[in-house]
Amino acid sequence: MTYIAQTPDQIRGLIARAKRWDVIFVTLGIIALGIGLLTFVALFVDMLADGWARLRPEFFTQFPSRRAGQAGILSAWVGTTLVMLVTAAVAVPLGVAAGLYLEEYAPKNWVTDIIEINITNLAGVPSIVYGLLALGLFVYAFGLGQSIRTAGLTLALLILPVVIVATREAIRSIPGMIREGAYAVGATKWQTVRDHIVPYSMPGILTGVIIGMSRAIGETAPIITIGALTFIAFLPPAPVTANFPFLSFEWLTAPFTVMPIQMFNWTSRPDEAFHANAAAAGTILVFMTLAMNGLAIWLRYRLRKNIKW
Repeated sequence: MTYIAQTPDQIRGLIARAKRWDVIFVTLGIIALGIGLLTFVALFVDMLADGWARLRPEFFTQFPSRRAGQAGILSAWVGTTLVMLVTAAVAVPLGVAAGLYLEEYAPKNWVTDIIEINITNLAGVPSIVYGLLALGLFVYAFGLGQSIRTAGLTLALLILPVVIVATREAIRSIPGMIREGAYAVGATKWQTVRDHIVPYSMPGILTGVIIGMSRAIGETAPIITIGALTFIAFLPPAPVTANFPFLSFEWLTAPFTVMPIQMFNWTSRPDEAFHANAAAAGTILVFMTLAMNGLAIWLRYRLRKNIKW
């Protein structure tokens, strides 16, 4: 390879051209971000304006009704909360464990490569496919019925690839010297994973979990497929009871509805008053999603402050 000497003026010209490209790239990025952000703000403000009149305390404490002015989202937000609990309880341990195994323990061979390719592809599968899978597997094959348990398992399958991929990426971001230092002082593989890999990768894992949960909380197609109710005027049994053992799991088998289903029900009606209810419910759903993401940012910040390497 022949080295071509360059004069100082030529070097300064190259640097100036590189800086111009940097400015162009940053400008295009800001424009793209601004378009997306302004679009979201415009849609959210329009939805908030339509549903503002219904955002009252009784809207959270009343059941759905055939009269728009008396309708509320009590059964919807309770059902959403319980379904998300089941989803997190199933998807987070399985996803994190699978990501740890694939990244730290699994042998690097063609079988692992096939598994990794399938996990990546599953992250892009349409949600209705998961609904059809859950209908045939959980509802009919396993006989779990159209219940909160079935909905939680369905959404757990939906976000499981996202959690696995996020876990693996978080683990890969840890410097190799962390592992080498642990092995150098005599730590075993499990001790290294438990005391170093998992704590240091937890901020990234939490980010992936919240992203997956944010997707699950707004899904409608798989929930409709497994038979969620569009109109429900009662609550599932309480998870906490006054008698020993103070916990009840009857709510897992109860019928349910969720916020997106309730919104779909209201928007399908011709009365404009129901559309206002749907806008109010959509505003609440957006705030719930933003709260989940805000919690992830706060936890990530707190955990990163404790990381020292």
